[in-house]
Amino acid sequence: MFGLFAKTFAPQIRRLGVDDGAACAALHASAFAFPWPQGDIETLLLERTTVADGAFGSKTDDLQGFILCRLAADEAEILTIAVAPRKRRKGLAGRLMTASIARLSTLGAKSLFLEVEAENTAARALYKRFGFATVGERKSYYRKADGTPALAYILRRTIV
Repeated sequence: MFGLFAKTFAPQIRRLGVDDGAACAALHASAFAFPWPQGDIETLLLERTTVADGAFGSKTDDLQGFILCRLAADEAEILTIAVAPRKRRKGLAGRLMTASIARLSTLGAKSLFLEVEAENTAARALYKRFGFATVGERKSYYRKADGTPALAYILRRTIV
């Protein structure tokens, strides 16, 4: 009965700082077979060339997703994007992409690159919706959960 009247709180997108490193590392571990260590994420969050946004629950203020990008001159690269398993397929990755692309544009980025595992169909569909096109591939770039190598596609889109 209470579920009928429960309010849905949209996550708030805001910039990440080094104090969000532990939450990012925990979330990254829930999303990838070979997660990045907290120290590596914190180092990225300290770098002035990193553009980092997180989606936080507006009621609980828990980190539900994040995106890390690196800006170099007028090119940017998505380093990683992760969404909590319970929050997937709700548009959160798209909201993070939209916020990050807008911010990268204001910082002078003209193009955006990323690598994605060839078999990650959900991520590839997301990137296609955002206008990314395949411009190359990297053989054995990723490792699957069982340790076998996986092909990565290099994707690019223009930022206007």
